[in-house]
Amino acid sequence: MPAQLKYVLFLPLCPPSLCCSRKMDPFPYPDGWYADWYFVCHRSMASTCAHAPRPQQANRRLLQDTNLIDNSETVYISSLALLKMLRHGRAGVPMEVMGLMLGEFVDDYTVRVVDVFAMPQSGTGVSVEAVDPVFQTKMMDMLRQTGRPETVVGWYHSHPGFGCWLSSVDINTQQSFEQLTPRAVAVVVDPIQSVKGKVVIDAFRLINPQTLMMGHEPRQTTSNLGHLNKPSIQALIHGLNRHYYSIGINYRKTGLEENMLMNLHKHVWTEALEMDDFKQDGEKNVDKLKRLVSLAEGYEKRVKEETELTKDQLKTRYVGKVDPKKHIEDVGQQLIEDNIVAVSRQMIDKEACLPKNAGANGAVNGEMEVDDEL
Repeated sequence: MPAQLKYVLFLPLCPPSLCCSRKMDPFPYPDGWYADWYFVCHRSMASTCAHAPRPQQANRRLLQDTNLIDNSETVYISSLALLKMLRHGRAGVPMEVMGLMLGEFVDDYTVRVVDVFAMPQSGTGVSVEAVDPVFQTKMMDMLRQTGRPETVVGWYHSHPGFGCWLSSVDINTQQSFEQLTPRAVAVVVDPIQSVKGKVVIDAFRLINPQTLMMGHEPRQTTSNLGHLNKPSIQALIHGLNRHYYSIGINYRKTGLEENMLMNLHKHVWTEALEMDDFKQDGEKNVDKLKRLVSLAEGYEKRVKEETELTKDQLKTRYVGKVDPKKHIEDVGQQLIEDNIVAVSRQMIDKEACLPKNAGANGAVNGEMEVDDEL
């Protein structure tokens, strides 16, 4: 709305008794009538001014002194919840999926997510349907029967392959959550762009449009805690920092959870006994032998050049080129080690598969002959 038009609209609300020649005169009516007063100039260069009062209820609704959300607010997602969100998102590719997050609001700076459960929603490539209240109620009742005291702290959905942001449908869904819980969080995860060691995920909450109209900041800053991801251009185009803002995410793990996750990809000694494919091993041996032949030819050529070229020519002759002598040693050593390991695996595998014959001193293994396997 233009500034002068707004002044014209406010002008009829101002009674004549409130006009004054000084700009910041106090409001002349009793405090019981109005909580605040508004100062409005008729024009930018006008010498007169007026106080346009509004009812106390409207003032409290528009400019109430509430506790704003802090920038250091962090959403702590457990390992179980993160794994379930990623698995659910990958199972629904290329369609979007959604679910509810269970946890608690610890304080004004902490939102803890301990578990999630999927919702039977059908989605398109860019949006999902609204939450099914019947399924949500039944699921929460079953969780209470199992002794789960957590409540719904928000919802999550996936954006397979196109980043983390909220569409218009997602904003409407988040509004319905914030009507029930003002601090509800919307988490967006991208299962396609997420790789091992890097999860593409972000959390959002809507910005009150009345706050923006009055020129107030949606959040306050009281500390230097918290870490926000750099927003993408696509997220800024779709309304980030205009219709919704981002919240920092952290992953809190206990010692037992960390040990369990580290053991998932831990190498064990039995991996060294696993047999490789014979055809692939043969192809690798042939490739390494061909490389040895080419390196040997290059080394022979270099030896001949060293006898024909001068010292000054030799200084710049092989700068930036492969040293065949060094590579012959490395490739040959690797070829020998691979073949020794392969033969040892074959011997152990054959010995383990042979039946044991009972002898005078107990069980005796069969003779280890590897030539038949080779």
